[in-house]
Amino acid sequence: MKLLRAATVTVSDLDRSVDLYSRFFDYSVVEHGEIRDALAESWKTPNSSGCAYAVMQPSSGADIFLRFIEQPPVEGFQALRSYGWNAIEICVQDVMAVNARMQESPFEIIGPPNKIPGLDAIHPMQVKGPDEEIVYLTQINDDLPEYNLPRAGSVIDKLFILVMGNSNMDRAATWMQEKCGLDFGREMEIPYTMLAKAYGTPLDELHRICTLIHGKDVFLELDQYPDAAIQRPRQDGMLVPGCAIGTLFYPEFDSLPGPWLTAPSVRDGVIYKGKRVGVLQDPDGTLIEMVEG
Repeated sequence: MKLLRAATVTVSDLDRSVDLYSRFFDYSVVEHGEIRDALAESWKTPNSSGCAYAVMQPSSGADIFLRFIEQPPVEGFQALRSYGWNAIEICVQDVMAVNARMQESPFEIIGPPNKIPGLDAIHPMQVKGPDEEIVYLTQINDDLPEYNLPRAGSVIDKLFILVMGNSNMDRAATWMQEKCGLDFGREMEIPYTMLAKAYGTPLDELHRICTLIHGKDVFLELDQYPDAAIQRPRQDGMLVPGCAIGTLFYPEFDSLPGPWLTAPSVRDGVIYKGKRVGVLQDPDGTLIEMVEG
């Protein structure tokens, strides 16, 4: 069972984001409205109540979503400079064709298509959206020995990995295993051009990352962030800017130990489908929604 369900991104202009992801990602709106009081309270962000939102789905029809919530921008917010969810990774059919599309879009290409030596299974690129959201667009050519990787069913298809920046990666990985019922994948040290550019460190400096898995499904990447990283600033009582929430299915829901930020309750909508949903908050304050699978 694939556990990744949705990523929530806060944006300053919902209509603009819906237009951009419709035109350049071929996503469509499957639900829209205003955030209800109970949902905002579940995140402990009461001032998010009443904010306009839209849930978008890839043209493949995959049951994995991007949820955009309109909030006032946070002055000084910069991508990759703070802890929390920092990037979403989406699988694509042809990264070179997608790169050509992105060149004609308002998305900034921050990492052009680049084959990774010794890792022929994937061919990634990276872009930055108008609200500092980071999106990896990855062509998948084969499975990895340890993992099954998804194949895109449309030019730009579904979310398949969420990337989290951490003050202490080892602590975060242990916490995610204990509280979210996940398994440890592998740890690596790699040159990480985007982080190096964000922090002004040498491009050949190695950065520690690790993956978390469920069975042979790899869907979370944890990154050890440099000492210069900060807690993400936010508007009072609102979600953090950028990627704010990761939403996961979990089949053995009653086995999750908590403690919950808010106790599980039944929620409707295309993301939750009338199932119980509980909210967890990791040691850096990152929000994770766990949905009864």
